Amino acid sequence: PFHYFAYRISLVRGQRMNLTLSLSLSLSLSLPLLDVPAAEQEKLFVQKLRQCCVLFDFLSDPLSDLKWKEVKRAALSEMVEYITHNRNVITEPIYPEVVHVFAVNMFRTLPPSSNPTGAEFDPEEDEPTLEAAWPHLQLVYEFFLRFLESPDFQPNVAKKYIDQKFVMQLLDLFDSEDPRERDFLKTTLHRIYGKFLGLRAYIRKQINNIFYSFIYETEHHNGIAELLEILGSIINGFALPLKEEHKIFLLKVLLPLHKVKSLSVYHPQLAYCVVQFLEKDSTLTEPTVMALLKYWPKTHSPKEVMFLNELEEILDVIEPSEFVKVMEPLFRQLAKCVSSPHFQVAERALYYWNNEYIMSLISDNAARILPIMFPSLYRNSKTHWNKTIHGLIYNALKLFMEMNQKLFDDCTQQFRAEKNKEKAKWKEREEAWVKIENLAKSNPQVSLGSPMETDGPMIEDFNMLKKTIEEEATQLQRNERKERPLVRRKSELPQDISTVNALETHRRAEDMVTPHDGH
Repeated sequence: PFHYFAYRISLVRGQRMNLTLSLSLSLSLSLPLLDVPAAEQEKLFVQKLRQCCVLFDFLSDPLSDLKWKEVKRAALSEMVEYITHNRNVITEPIYPEVVHVFAVNMFRTLPPSSNPTGAEFDPEEDEPTLEAAWPHLQLVYEFFLRFLESPDFQPNVAKKYIDQKFVMQLLDLFDSEDPRERDFLKTTLHRIYGKFLGLRAYIRKQINNIFYSFIYETEHHNGIAELLEILGSIINGFALPLKEEHKIFLLKVLLPLHKVKSLSVYHPQLAYCVVQFLEKDSTLTEPTVMALLKYWPKTHSPKEVMFLNELEEILDVIEPSEFVKVMEPLFRQLAKCVSSPHFQVAERALYYWNNEYIMSLISDNAARILPIMFPSLYRNSKTHWNKTIHGLIYNALKLFMEMNQKLFDDCTQQFRAEKNKEKAKWKEREEAWVKIENLAKSNPQVSLGSPMETDGPMIEDFNMLKKTIEEEATQLQRNERKERPLVRRKSELPQDISTVNALETHRRAEDMVTPHDGH
């Protein structure tokens, strides 16, 4: 942290030598661009752009140079309005100056993460570290976006300055902790991807590299959700048939993202990307579903609910021919979820029976699905601790019964037969142990001591006791839950009011710029 701040401060001090010289022009630079003759506007525009390359210290000494900070802020605001409302003002000499202003202000070493190493970021609990220089940075981002969106913008001229090195430095900024900055970066990179055809493959490759590093090395990056949001739009525009590199991207990059601990931070965007691929090419359904089952959480119930959400989104777009290939392993996993002691997991799995399209798929393949699901449904209709789950299970059983009464009766008989077999096996085991015990007692070398007294109940009493305890505990649990709101609460840790206010007043980048050209 010291080196980072020392670098920023020394940079500012070095530039202060030129500050007087740079801002001594403030008499002319304070002139509005539209107040000078048209022939002189380009020259004044360039001067204002160069003026905005001066950096100020917002961190260690926020009260320093307040006058000149305001001069820079006013100049940036004026230039945003100037290129937004005037035509033919982005001439060829302006391109390198605009890119230079952006690079000087934005491309910097990010401070170390404020979260402990290895700690999972919780968006409901953890407050991000906001960028101190945001009053200037926001205007630079907005100006650059207006520049890219301008009808006068010519990609053929700009490509000399917005190149691979520029894109690489832009991608590095996605690890910023400030969500406002990542929001602007997302829109900026998306516009660059749309306007510079020659950079598209490079952008996809570098995003891949960020994901590989995140999955297999660091498991920490602040911008995964934003990068996935960009990719969702890119995938939507892929031409058919899909290229092999795009299929590999799904199988080798997107699907392994499911196994990272911090999945909750970016899961909605990831699920959207996966579903986009399956809508483009249904043959990818089987490897996708099998990968999800492979990465299925074993001990993380909230993550399991996320997987169930995504799986339902996939089933909403699945082709019946592809469903047949995955239905058996898929419903074996659903049967496990229905049996989960975590009621939210069981509840989310049982909600599948409220989905009309999924029910039509089940109906067409009931002969193979009902035998998989019936034991789990029947068993938990009697034994699950949560009464809400009982109602959902009875609903699922009723739908199965209405679907195929004969098959339902066959499954019931088969389940009872298997239960009887299990009872017979247990009886055989008990009889075998009795024989062993009698043989041991008949051995003359065995000295039988006085029988050990036990204070525990007999087996029949124990079952009754267990049932009573479970009933009382469940009743107590239900009563306690009535006294608490059923929403997840944040902890009672004090909040940073300035951080909360800054995030609430942030205007999204997409709200500031005109609709883009559909890329």
